Amino acid sequence: MLNTLKHISKMGRRNFKKGNGFGRTEKRGTNNQGSWTDVERENEKWEAYYKALNIIPEDEWAKFKETCRTDLPLTFRITGSKAHAEEVNQKFLDDHVANLKDVEFEGLPLAPKNIAFYPDQLGWQLDVPKSVIRKNAEFAKTQRFLVLESIVGNISRQEAVSMIPPLLMDIEPHHAVLDMCAAPGSKTAQLVEALHAKDAEKAATGLVIANDSDYKRSHMLVHQVKRLNSPNFMVINHDAQLLPRITLPETGLIKFDRVLCDVPCSGDGTMRKNINVWKDFTVGDGLGLHPLQVNILTRGLQLLKDGGRLVYSTCSLNPIENEAVVAEALRKFPQVSLVDVSADLPNLVRRAGMLTWKVYDKEMEEKQPGDETIHTTAFPPSEEEQKNFNLERCVRVYPHLQNTGGFFITVFEKKAKDNATAKRAATPSEQEPETKKAKIQATSELVPMSKKKTPRNANEEPFVFLAPENEQLQKCWSFYEVADGFPRDTCLVRNATGDASRSIYYVAPSIAEILRIENQKLKLVHAGIKLFSAQRKDHELCPWRIQNEGLSMIKEYLGNCRQLSSNMECLKLLLTNAYPSIQFLEKSGVDGKFCEDLRKMTEGCAFMLIKRTAPLEDMFVPLWVGKTNVNLMVNKQDTQELLMRLYDIETKASDEVKEKTYQLKVEALKAARDSETPETDS
Repeated sequence: MLNTLKHISKMGRRNFKKGNGFGRTEKRGTNNQGSWTDVERENEKWEAYYKALNIIPEDEWAKFKETCRTDLPLTFRITGSKAHAEEVNQKFLDDHVANLKDVEFEGLPLAPKNIAFYPDQLGWQLDVPKSVIRKNAEFAKTQRFLVLESIVGNISRQEAVSMIPPLLMDIEPHHAVLDMCAAPGSKTAQLVEALHAKDAEKAATGLVIANDSDYKRSHMLVHQVKRLNSPNFMVINHDAQLLPRITLPETGLIKFDRVLCDVPCSGDGTMRKNINVWKDFTVGDGLGLHPLQVNILTRGLQLLKDGGRLVYSTCSLNPIENEAVVAEALRKFPQVSLVDVSADLPNLVRRAGMLTWKVYDKEMEEKQPGDETIHTTAFPPSEEEQKNFNLERCVRVYPHLQNTGGFFITVFEKKAKDNATAKRAATPSEQEPETKKAKIQATSELVPMSKKKTPRNANEEPFVFLAPENEQLQKCWSFYEVADGFPRDTCLVRNATGDASRSIYYVAPSIAEILRIENQKLKLVHAGIKLFSAQRKDHELCPWRIQNEGLSMIKEYLGNCRQLSSNMECLKLLLTNAYPSIQFLEKSGVDGKFCEDLRKMTEGCAFMLIKRTAPLEDMFVPLWVGKTNVNLMVNKQDTQELLMRLYDIETKASDEVKEKTYQLKVEALKAARDSETPETDS
């Protein structure tokens, strides 16, 4: 049983590919010895099983199968705040989509097209193979743009159907959100974006907790979401069936306003990208995972707040993993109902959920209710249950409908009190100790998960909060004239001594409450964004600079003492010249007032403010001001992206700009030497 679960779980988890996703697609799979082999996109068992279940209407089967045998289109979405995402999107439209409008490759249009159901036209699809994207000369500039924007986090490579569950969660800035099976993190990133989306100028008060049962995958999750720089985000590492309760000293048990339950599954809806599904599919896959899925969904509904919304999803089309799991949850929780989302995402072509289905064992022998070899909950609901459950409200997405992968989504809403009428004969009370919960499960036995040994260094760095009056923090508050409204009691360090030596992190108050719980049972992986980094120990006033990832959280609270107004030409000069002298900037003539203000400013971290015409966002860029030089504190990738997006300068082309500005540097140095040489009589 355990070996079967290990095999199936690997099928259903999302691909953990390195890179930016705009490279080569692989049409081969691996055999048991680890060598590469061509995979035939045929499976008689798969075809017989799904035809017997009548999942796809007979007149659509040929188109469905043919679509499943083709490669999945490359899809991505543009991320970030509304204004920033729209700016990147407009750049993409003007410079790339428009230029590729009439270009074709073997009859296929090269021009990207919008994903019909994704809001605000920020989702995109490319129908040509990745090999063309990578090698076609007419697409080369667009490919470089996509890669660079992906690296800096402005673009998220994500399967189109994977974008759907977060879009149906209706997240507000004050919501407590739980992602139960989060890795690799593309959906989690959507949840975090949604939490911060409503008002970019106002800090969100809610939180997103992302969980994954695999320690290494949870770190991949951190990497995926960390680019969003959210202090309202944390990652934990637990078996989703047994997620521990979080009880705050003052307000009690945390229940979640929104829960995403994207469970491990057989993954048969992913065969367009996961080629191994064609050779690995067996009829027993869904039956093996069914109890695990029921247990995870049950735990999610237990943790859901009254009036809250839970979205259950799989990348499988098997009703044993989908409607059967949903039906069992509805039996257990009479206070829970399915939400009719037929009017949501109006351009999404979908099919209704199945009301009934046949059940087969792994030998393709049909089974009837009462058969002891099959989980009772795998069978379809009774006629009376069918009337009450509204399983037709489930959402089924088939590959041939909109050229996507296969997916299943259901939206639950909890109405009544947890302790009202829920049938929990075998379910431990929320008030019972965790040890008892671990022994008693809501549906059946606890399903053994595939476990990997936790690394020795896991959880070695504790979260230690700094007092607001901490000497190093006081230097920061004073030097940057941070307003009193900024939360000063949620800064922390990650070391056992509690000393502020290298980095100071910031977490939102909603996360800080959880981190402060004594005798913490949560296995914490990540929380917080880096706010201050040690720069120079000999700095008289403040040896700390504000880290780029924390700038968005604190910029509204900063005084004017470290802010310098400038213009886009000056920014261009700083992006194309590392650590230029102030004299060089003066010689360039791009912004005399900026240079004058630089001369007056003391050494240390500062900020360059560039006002732009609406709807464009103002730019707020960190600087380091030295005695005679200045430098943008922007990494190489961000520098390349800004040059391309703002000035149409690619990295190679920027060498020409550097060559032009080199003469200015030479002249500035010559002028400096001349000013230092004493005048002599002729």
